[in-house]
Amino acid sequence: MTASTRRTVLSLYMRVFRIARSWQAQSGVKGDTEMERNYILQEACTLFRQNQQLTDQESIKRSIEECEARIDIGLHYRNPYPRPVNVPTTAGIGNSERQEAESTAAPEEAGQANILTVI
Repeated sequence: MTASTRRTVLSLYMRVFRIARSWQAQSGVKGDTEMERNYILQEACTLFRQNQQLTDQESIKRSIEECEARIDIGLHYRNPYPRPVNVPTTAGIGNSERQEAESTAAPEEAGQANILTVI
């Protein structure tokens, strides 16, 4: 790790701790604020320690970018937790299977769809 990369990582680490120190939960409840502050500190310690052994400059750069993105998103939405991944409802079904399922729909359903498209 180069000196500038080390300085960047340490700066991010300190930034996360400063954010945690001044964090206020969106709900305004003191218990929520403490819980979210503890989560921020615990998540930072876990992830920074997990990535401590990285030596490849490309993976270090990706980790830094991920950290910056999580900070920005957390501050913007006032939510310290990572955003859930959007999973489509038809996950695991291929296009041909989806088309077949739609074509084998009950005739009443197909008729209702046709009525709605005409109106």
